[in-house]
Amino acid sequence: METLPKLQFLLLVLTILFFSMAQLKPAVAQQLYADSRWIVDGAGRRAKLACVNWPAHLQPLLAEGLSKQPADTIAKKIREMGFNCVRLTWPLELPMNETLASLTVTQSFQNLGLSESLAGIKSNNPSLINLPVMEAYKSVMTSLRNNKVMVILDNHITTPGWCCSANDGNGFFGDKYFDPQVWMQGLHKMATLATGFSNVIGMSLRNELRGPRQNVDDWYKYMQQGAETVHAANPNVLVILSGLNYDIDLSFIRNRPVNISFTKKLVFEMHWYGFTNGNAWQSGNPNDVCGAVSNNVMSRSVFLLEQGYPLFVSEFGADERGTNVNDNRYFNCFMAMAAEFDWDFALWTLQGSYYLRQGVVGMEEFYGLFNYEWSGIRNSSYLHRMSVLQLPFQGPGGQQTGAHKVIFHPLTGLCILRRSPSLPLVVGPCIYSEPWSYTPQDALWLVGAHLYLQAVELGRPAILGTMSPTDTSTKWEMISASKMHLSSKAKDGSTVCLDVDPRNTVVVTACKCLSSESSCDPASQWFKLVDRTRL
Repeated sequence: METLPKLQFLLLVLTILFFSMAQLKPAVAQQLYADSRWIVDGAGRRAKLACVNWPAHLQPLLAEGLSKQPADTIAKKIREMGFNCVRLTWPLELPMNETLASLTVTQSFQNLGLSESLAGIKSNNPSLINLPVMEAYKSVMTSLRNNKVMVILDNHITTPGWCCSANDGNGFFGDKYFDPQVWMQGLHKMATLATGFSNVIGMSLRNELRGPRQNVDDWYKYMQQGAETVHAANPNVLVILSGLNYDIDLSFIRNRPVNISFTKKLVFEMHWYGFTNGNAWQSGNPNDVCGAVSNNVMSRSVFLLEQGYPLFVSEFGADERGTNVNDNRYFNCFMAMAAEFDWDFALWTLQGSYYLRQGVVGMEEFYGLFNYEWSGIRNSSYLHRMSVLQLPFQGPGGQQTGAHKVIFHPLTGLCILRRSPSLPLVVGPCIYSEPWSYTPQDALWLVGAHLYLQAVELGRPAILGTMSPTDTSTKWEMISASKMHLSSKAKDGSTVCLDVDPRNTVVVTACKCLSSESSCDPASQWFKLVDRTRL
């Protein structure tokens, strides 16, 4: 960002705010639909879901953070951070266990010994303390509606508490705490409740199906019944189906479509974290791991986009302290794929701390956007980096442009820009990127300017120039297992790769991390050619 003039940066901020608000307005005012792989509004314009998770499924039965800030303040901050949607979690016992649901917020927190949190709620949200927990849940939905934030209601678990393990009794149909009939009754109640909230645009039927009982036949039997139950109670909402194995596997849909009676409302969801693949990102070469994991994600879930279904990546995220090597490397690969496929998403997570998690009072959440006290952003660089995903690259409606590419740099969340003929290329906000084309001759051509990206000399900035048939410095091949190294031959004959220096200048340097070593991180040299059809 430091390479952009101050006026340009101000225009960027205003542009993002304008498009965010413009995108929100129709989505909150009317229901959404599935149109092939896109989620669209009633006019057929894409409404990209840029959501953040806000948990309300833990033991206190209240959305996190209300002891730290007023609900309205949190809802406003969600908008300010560029999100247009919240995935609001709920436990099945909230609508189905009358004893629990009738507890007031005060009684719920007193029963758990959470006196300090209760005092904070009295200070920040005094209107909630004497409400039954279900009414307090609805109050949060109202705050989100008043701030034009869409809501997806997510049945996260049955018994209130932290999720998830394979043997917690909440994992799959028929488990100790997962009676399919009770579950469908709960879905019916929550879908009916949602008819009173115009901002509830979707319902996720169940989070992270898992455990030894899981099987494909029962998945179809009960998920189809659950989908019909929700649609019958509330035909306005999108019906969102999760997969198996902690929501990483929807591969069985490839050859066996879901059979439901309604149309234009079906969405699938998936999860993807660094720890999904254990410690592979840290112990392996990032190029190899990214290539293998991306192929696996593609075959297990992302293929659904090609089959014409919307895909909602309803959980992903990373340790925002920046010290987790496994998470850092995963997130570089995630950013590349998220931009390439331009999927809808919900970041894990909003909360900087919990009232009570796994027996620990006030546990800190290092994946949370808020800091521990909910008084500010934990890591503004992380938020700025992923803001590129909040606006669509593609999809129907909006200001359309001819199909072209942008050269995306996942490590920064920025794209290659031309500032002026006399200044080096930099990476900056993708909304300012001019159109690029990747020619059959492997040249990167700046459309309209008739100029080509060129490697002149090792360690020097890349330039724009004209191309001759024998000039190898304008030929860029996608190499390495990640397919994200852009490699060329400099005029001195040396093999180079495109890179970004600490001042965001686009340079050519020696290609790195192409062998199998795990200690090397190639992220500064990773670029993704992303299709764009919208300005």
